[in-house]
Amino acid sequence: MLNPQDIAYLVVHCSDTPDDAALTGRDIHQMHLGFGWDGVGYHRVIGRDGVVEPGRPDYWIGAHVKGFNDVSLGVCLIGRHSFTDAQMLALETVLRDWQTTYPTAQIVGHCNFDYTEKTCPNFDVAAWCEERGL
Repeated sequence: MLNPQDIAYLVVHCSDTPDDAALTGRDIHQMHLGFGWDGVGYHRVIGRDGVVEPGRPDYWIGAHVKGFNDVSLGVCLIGRHSFTDAQMLALETVLRDWQTTYPTAQIVGHCNFDYTEKTCPNFDVAAWCEERGL
């Protein structure tokens, strides 16, 4: 189980699926089961319409950032490069909520971890957060 005091990172991801694919949290859950995981690896999934779906409970260790799952929560935007205004507004809401509960956690993109060459979520999370006062 995750210890709330240990949460150091709030990690933004994208599903790396076509921007026009209206996938849901259930779709991501099925995809991750296919990887042999215990289901959806993220704690929240944000659909193209901005609807936030629950993934793993916040107390359950995620499967979204290798080597850091025990100190992070993950949120995933459905899409690859072009996210909707509704998604970005929902992302801001999720992150603000998490900041209230985990005030010392740093908001980062998956790509900001040194171990990966992934570009996910395919935008500069730090700059986006600065624009929004996060």
